[in-house]
Amino acid sequence: MPTAQINGVSIHYEVTGTGPPLVFSHEFAGDSRSWKPQIDAFSSDYQCVTWNYRGFPPSEVPEDRGSYSQDILVEDLRALLDHLEIERAHVVGLSMGGSVTLHFALAYPERCLSAVVAGAGTGSVDRPQFEADVARIVELLSTRTMPEFAEIYAYAPTRTPFLEKDPRGWELFREQLAEHSAVGSANMMQEVQLKRPTIFSLEEQLTSLTVPTMIIIGDEDEPCVEPAIFMRRKIPTSGLIVLPQSGHTINLEEPAMFNQAIEMFLTMVNEGRWRTRGTVSTSMMPSGE
Repeated sequence: MPTAQINGVSIHYEVTGTGPPLVFSHEFAGDSRSWKPQIDAFSSDYQCVTWNYRGFPPSEVPEDRGSYSQDILVEDLRALLDHLEIERAHVVGLSMGGSVTLHFALAYPERCLSAVVAGAGTGSVDRPQFEADVARIVELLSTRTMPEFAEIYAYAPTRTPFLEKDPRGWELFREQLAEHSAVGSANMMQEVQLKRPTIFSLEEQLTSLTVPTMIIIGDEDEPCVEPAIFMRRKIPTSGLIVLPQSGHTINLEEPAMFNQAIEMFLTMVNEGRWRTRGTVSTSMMPSGE
């Protein structure tokens, strides 16, 4: 089981395949195993890297809340690329991993061939409700066993489309969530999810982002719809794909569509066909009717 000492913490990672580096960052309720449909699809053409954040076994689980933050996760990703001697990579993230990917692209654009930001932005709208939800989640993690917590959390409204479409896949997701650390999950929720900047607060930084960026959401992932549209409007190198009748866990819920979207994006980036908006003058163009 490969591990690396990253910023004082033992981090688990896996590398599969050869080719241009393609790095996957997981969501709060997932881990490196959550990317299996993507590793199966892309490892024949890419060097696929998955990793578990600090707080997610078999990575080390620091008990100190000060060992967790959005910036720390970004630095962990940078250090992991250094450890693997990867100068530049395509970076992909879902949910919390989407936020890690976005902030990594903002902090280290020179390390990014491209960025896929999927299902990101929870907590940017209806902030009071989000803060109440975080408090409830932390309470559950403190008072219930992880299997009990997983049984509750996996039924969140944005995850029920996954259950309806693929009960066996959803059950595996719930079982893997039950194996997580309550301490690591609570620390991650309090110090990363709750304290990271909202998408709307990043407007100035987003407008200057030059990394080719694909934004992907499910149309039933309500907390992420407005942030996704905002990112699409502000990032000049971005595109937006919306998966119909889909919730939050889109890489598992709709793996074929998710993989197709990424494959199309990577192909366009690799061939130099991904555009930056505003590079073609439209002053003489007639408006549409």
